[in-house]
Amino acid sequence: MSSSRSSAAGSSPPTSWLTRGVAAIGGASFLDDVGQEVPTALLPAFLTSTLGAPAAALGAIEGIANGFSGVARLAGGALADDPGRRGTTAVGGYAATAVLTSVIGVTTAAWQVGVLRTAAWTTRGLRSPARDALLADVVPAEAYGRAYGFERALDNLGAIVGPLLALALVAVVGVRTAILVSVVPGLLAALAMLAAVRFAPRLRERARQPFRIRIRPVMQGKLGRLLAGVSAFELGNVAATLLILRATELLTPARGHDSAVKVALLLYASYNLTATLSSVPAGRATDRRGGVRVLVAGVVAFLVAYTGFAFAGAGVLPLVALFALAGVGIGLAETAQRAAVAALAPPHLRGSAFGALAAVQAFGNLAASAVAGGLWTLVSPRAAFLYLAGWMVVSAIVLARPAR
Repeated sequence: MSSSRSSAAGSSPPTSWLTRGVAAIGGASFLDDVGQEVPTALLPAFLTSTLGAPAAALGAIEGIANGFSGVARLAGGALADDPGRRGTTAVGGYAATAVLTSVIGVTTAAWQVGVLRTAAWTTRGLRSPARDALLADVVPAEAYGRAYGFERALDNLGAIVGPLLALALVAVVGVRTAILVSVVPGLLAALAMLAAVRFAPRLRERARQPFRIRIRPVMQGKLGRLLAGVSAFELGNVAATLLILRATELLTPARGHDSAVKVALLLYASYNLTATLSSVPAGRATDRRGGVRVLVAGVVAFLVAYTGFAFAGAGVLPLVALFALAGVGIGLAETAQRAAVAALAPPHLRGSAFGALAAVQAFGNLAASAVAGGLWTLVSPRAAFLYLAGWMVVSAIVLARPAR
């Protein structure tokens, strides 16, 4: 099995990786996720209760927004190849996403929400490769794993704090104002990213790159094999909402629907918590053992979790274990993917490589949720989770294949 381990691993002081740039990017991810989770958590109720739109409108809006975000990530990768555009794209993307999302609070029709959500997710897609490439600029190569693990941990922590903040804001100022207020952490995230750009002097040392979407160059060699394995993984990396739905359906007969929903949401919180707690250890393991090995461990964690969800009963403790295992899996996988891409991609193609990774993640997740949802409805939940587990097997095989 190949690995993305640097020959210099272990040669730097234990704290040398936590540079000011790494801290700033981690803070930006945390603040942005807090800001984005507020309107995301409130969007279903806002559309259906406040605007009177049908439930189907939510699915259509989210599907279209995610599709545009996936395409934008490829363009964002091309922008991030140029050191001069990298910082501008990251900072501008964070600011635009925050403003566009918060303006949803003043809309009066579902189509307006759709336009703003799509525009916000497009800017989010544009900025993602720039952020990931910028992180590789502000940390030594032997500490990529720890840096990306730190960033992922703070991003996941934001996913915990955001919904809690949404509940508090709704209780105090109402849904519309809560969505508007979400611009504050979003703009603070843009300021944190601006600070990160200032902490990256190496950006000014490289020649300007022309804007060109590069796909073939990043799909070759070890990097291409990594992205092939990641593609298989993402085709089985279903949205966590299906895990919540599975728990709700299993718990409802014994507890009733309302109680089952509450327990399922607590289980989802445990998923985000374990993802947060596992990200930094995953980064340390990546620096010691290599990104591909840690990614395979994450794939195996999902394989076991999905198999468990396929055959789970109504017991709460087994569900706690399955949600926690899935959380560990995503903490390992997200950290290892980014660190491995940073290590394997040539510096002049790093933006395109992260753009390809982000696009694979977006479209893979969309396909996984769509197919699993169809199997769930037409066959059974067990068939859906076994289908997802099958992709984990494929991913592990591709990633574990010896390098040529």
